[in-house]
Amino acid sequence: MKRFWKEARAVELEQGFGVVLDARPLRTPAKAPIVVPTRAMAEAMAAEWDAQGPEVKPATMPVTRAANSTIDRVIAARAAVAASLAAFGGSDLLCYRAPFPPELAAGQAAAWDPLLDWAAARFGARLGVAVGVMHVPQSDAALAALARAVEAHDAWELTALHDLVTISGSLVLGLAVSEGRLTAPEAWRASRIDEDWNIREWGEDEEAAATSRLREADFLAAARLLDLIRG
Repeated sequence: MKRFWKEARAVELEQGFGVVLDARPLRTPAKAPIVVPTRAMAEAMAAEWDAQGPEVKPATMPVTRAANSTIDRVIAARAAVAASLAAFGGSDLLCYRAPFPPELAAGQAAAWDPLLDWAAARFGARLGVAVGVMHVPQSDAALAALARAVEAHDAWELTALHDLVTISGSLVLGLAVSEGRLTAPEAWRASRIDEDWNIREWGEDEEAAATSRLREADFLAAARLLDLIRG
């Protein structure tokens, strides 16, 4: 799409906030009006549109893409999205530890054990830990507690939580960012313990590093989205 507007600005609407391109209200790809819950989010979207050059690049507009996704998909499928995220509790990254070398296992324990303790104290969800990659069944009580924690997020928050969980591979890390237990950079580093150890031992692959930078940017954008949604 070519740029057709001179100015993007946030506006207050009857049920929230939106963005107008000159005088034209912004709509989703499905043509639904874009109404977001906070002025901060609308202002962030307006800034994304104002920053565009002659050609619009959706990849540079994460807040707008999140609004589109929430309105066109997540709101109508909120229960299914929440269930898919809660399912990550059954195979959470933090529950699977390296059998060797000892240095890697110690690093995982130092970073991840306090977070599992936090999840147990905060949500009543005590997750078991396994050495290796064999699946470790989690208790129904723990999974139900994590499901309730996910359900406490509205559709907008679920959009952000979705990226935090799926990118990191950990529901506990996603909830830790949502609850303020970890900052987004801290959670990202915790999700990268295995990869960072391999890099230190064997060196960094250029293509893998580029992919990692993109994933990190998406992870940090999801955390920022949560802040914008909550004003």
